[in-house]
Amino acid sequence: MFLERTVSDSRTVLSQIMLINMANPAGNIHGGEILKIMDSAAAAVAKRHCRSNVVTARVNELEFMIPVHVGDLLICTAEMAFAGRTSMEILVTVEVEDLYSEEPPRTALTGYFTVVAIDEQGKPKPVPRLIPETEEEKQRYEERKQVYLERKRKLAAKKESLPK
Repeated sequence: MFLERTVSDSRTVLSQIMLINMANPAGNIHGGEILKIMDSAAAAVAKRHCRSNVVTARVNELEFMIPVHVGDLLICTAEMAFAGRTSMEILVTVEVEDLYSEEPPRTALTGYFTVVAIDEQGKPKPVPRLIPETEEEKQRYEERKQVYLERKRKLAAKKESLPK
């Protein structure tokens, strides 16, 4: 197994045309439909990074910026942002393209997914170290590392406060 991988080693793009069965009566795509595609993209990135089964542990910081409509092309780009010992933070960006216009795709939403690598018994297993290459990747890595460490501190504090 590789001991380290770069962000570009696992970057994944999923595209799908939004259909009527994914929408409400007004033609807006349900957020859950978009979330499902984002989760699939995040899982693909995680599996490419660690080459094992994975489970989604957390969805963080979803920001819906514009609506997605029936007939739009949804372009979901996912890439590693940070890797801990067994968990991975994956940035998922969703762009929307109106296929009936010449307008370029616009960002519809972004979010971070925490995904954990698991072994055959369903237990967490170590993942390869992430090597950010570009300045943007390095900055994102440091930001997500701080989020990861803060979450770990809060969880440890919560466990300490539980009755013994």
